[in-house]
Amino acid sequence: MPPPEFVDEESVYSMTLAPEQLTSIENELLESAEKAILQIKLINESIGKIIFGQEEVIEQVLVTVLSGGHGLLVGLPGLAKTKLVETLGVTLGLAQQRIQFTPDLMPADIIGSEILEETPDKSRVFRFIKGPIFGQLLMADEINRASPRTQSALLQAMQEHHVTVAGEHYELPTPFHVLATQNPLEQEGTYPLPEAQLDRFLMQINVSYPDWESERRILIETTGDKSLRATKCVSSDELILIQRLVRQLPVGDKVVDAILHLIRSARPGEGHKDISRHIAWGPGPRGAQSLMLAARARALLTGRLSPTIEDVAILALPVLRHRMALTSSSRREITIEEIIKNLVNRIE
Repeated sequence: MPPPEFVDEESVYSMTLAPEQLTSIENELLESAEKAILQIKLINESIGKIIFGQEEVIEQVLVTVLSGGHGLLVGLPGLAKTKLVETLGVTLGLAQQRIQFTPDLMPADIIGSEILEETPDKSRVFRFIKGPIFGQLLMADEINRASPRTQSALLQAMQEHHVTVAGEHYELPTPFHVLATQNPLEQEGTYPLPEAQLDRFLMQINVSYPDWESERRILIETTGDKSLRATKCVSSDELILIQRLVRQLPVGDKVVDAILHLIRSARPGEGHKDISRHIAWGPGPRGAQSLMLAARARALLTGRLSPTIEDVAILALPVLRHRMALTSSSRREITIEEIIKNLVNRIE
């Protein structure tokens, strides 16, 4: 079976093998991968019809979801962060929920609460009313405007995919993804996310201004009398199959070693002394897991069946920048982004 036209044949390790050389498991993996690659291409094209430019942001959001993780979108107002999440939900066939985080938001407003109601036989029982967290794609808008108590309500759900109310466990739907937004400038009346919650985001995706041509296209195509609408490309069940496929993709020893070298050198005292002296704390094993999954997802996103060191290098910044901090004495000398770029240059 020939690969799709947009796939780089030289980079797809098993597509060059003759059918008789493949085991039944490899054949099944190959067929699943070819189908997934075509589906991902349709998803990309559908999103591109609604969100102009921002190719890197779209890629990182898709990598996050295909990896089964959560994403933190950081950018100024008006850069289509909300529109991107809405478009993604429609395209992927996910049940969407949105929460506007405010200082007076309570945990029950996210998770839900129990109410006392009377049954037909006049007895009284508690009934749990599910909150907006019981969706497949949850948009947490301006997440840093809520109090730490409310922010922590997301912690268990993001990591364990269930919530506990009055001692009872309630499973969240599958798949479950949180895409949170944050304004990088307005800090008055906000509560910085704690490190434990930041670490649960697979990526911090920085959203910048569009380029000239993209903004020109926005002006022309979004101010007329026709509204652009996203189209559904896959179902949630098909998305789950793609996410499982991502975890089945093989990773070469060189790529594994590159991830380990990068993660360990991003910790204080473990890397080059001229770099590690600037680092107050760095990524833990979850950071390495996130980078491994993201590299696999990007490989599939770009039509390949195995990640390369280039995938690791490209994804290092969004995966690591929220998992590291500078020492107080280094904050005027260097930035986290510069630290990560220096570390990446040492593995290439």
